[in-house]
Amino acid sequence: MAKANFFSNISDIIVNNNDRLSYGVSVTDFDKDGSYEFIVAGFGYSNLALSYINGKLINTIQDPLFIDEDRKTIGVSACDIDQDGFEEIYFLNTDTYSGVKKYSDRLLDNDNDIFDHFELEKNLENLNMTAGRSVACVDRNGSGKYGIYVANYGGPTRFYETEGNEIKDLAPMLGIDQITGGRAVISGHIISNNMDIFAANERGPNFLYENTKGSFNDIAIEKNVQDTFQNGRGTTLTDFLYRGELDIITSNWEGYHRIFVKQKESFLDMSSLKFRSPSRIRTVISADFDNDGYDEIFLNNIGQPNKLFKILDGGKLEEISLNNALEPYGLGTGAAVADIDKDGVLELLVSHGESGAEPLSLYKANILENNSYLRIKPLNFFGAPARGATVTLNTNMRNHSKTIDAGSGYLCQMEPVAHYGIRKNEIIESITIKWTNGNENKYEIKHLNQVYEFRQPI
Repeated sequence: MAKANFFSNISDIIVNNNDRLSYGVSVTDFDKDGSYEFIVAGFGYSNLALSYINGKLINTIQDPLFIDEDRKTIGVSACDIDQDGFEEIYFLNTDTYSGVKKYSDRLLDNDNDIFDHFELEKNLENLNMTAGRSVACVDRNGSGKYGIYVANYGGPTRFYETEGNEIKDLAPMLGIDQITGGRAVISGHIISNNMDIFAANERGPNFLYENTKGSFNDIAIEKNVQDTFQNGRGTTLTDFLYRGELDIITSNWEGYHRIFVKQKESFLDMSSLKFRSPSRIRTVISADFDNDGYDEIFLNNIGQPNKLFKILDGGKLEEISLNNALEPYGLGTGAAVADIDKDGVLELLVSHGESGAEPLSLYKANILENNSYLRIKPLNFFGAPARGATVTLNTNMRNHSKTIDAGSGYLCQMEPVAHYGIRKNEIIESITIKWTNGNENKYEIKHLNQVYEFRQPI
């Protein structure tokens, strides 16, 4: 077992951190100040935008449309739907467990003033009136125009794109308007050179949609990831073998957690006995918290202790004993990571709620050694975060791919940055970015301990 004090609890920097019912967490720059905020969904409580200011996390947006405390927000994702270079926010509201709901979702834009695209009269006919869970951004044509996949529960899946400021549901046309117990959804370079979609479902098989020229074909059975008798929850992409390929980590509610590793023709579950052990799982995050060059997997449970595993070489998992962030009785509902204070070490924000009001938690790894890091922030043609792009670190020790998170895993979305800790004696040869259109560019890295921004070539 690794050290028990892996994380420090720094929740005291959150100002007015009161008991509340919170769900999904996203990371974006909605106020356009050049820094990220943690966007926290409130379930009958205010939605929050937590900005790092003078050593504190402070809620900075008081706009009534954004706060929206009368609605019950559960899932949240951000991406640029209108090619203006800034991300909009999709808030998925759910006031009933399944089927028809009372309040629709919000699609918020911050263009001088905050407004909701769904409140325009022309968009009323396409409101999502089905209880949903997760929402993810998909640039299906690789053009920088993001659509939004909405995983609904007991009603058809939605796929929204805009034309001008008109919102259209393209799911029926694309053949992805499935009715299922939709739970988690992720999108990125899973199978093809385009943005594919993996949806983890409850009471039915998972979907794996291969993207061919902007159209989708479900190949979950062919690729052995359908997991029909499990109930999907937290899901994320990771490079489990440090070989330059993205694999799927998907967890199941009180069922077996999976690490679906890409093989030549299919996927193979390479989870260890300890990792796959059933739990009341919510969010799953794969990130290098301690900057040692090996990713960890954080399993956020509700009403049970959380777990943390380090991914060593060769697909070996080492469980890390937790003290802080264990939260044995915590009611964890969501979580996200970002380097919110810009010091090169990731912060982990955990939200709570569902069966009881609890404050947010904020954790940060205790880094004893002076580990170096590298942060890569790809921007697309329009200058917006290139969510769904794949960044690969090429060194003398590994070819390590990371996705620029498109959401939602389960309710949540990480910062749009590929964050790498650097191993001892590691020599960086290059960075490769595969953009959402499948094109690749290589870049030299001359200095560590900084953020590199790369714009997609036209």
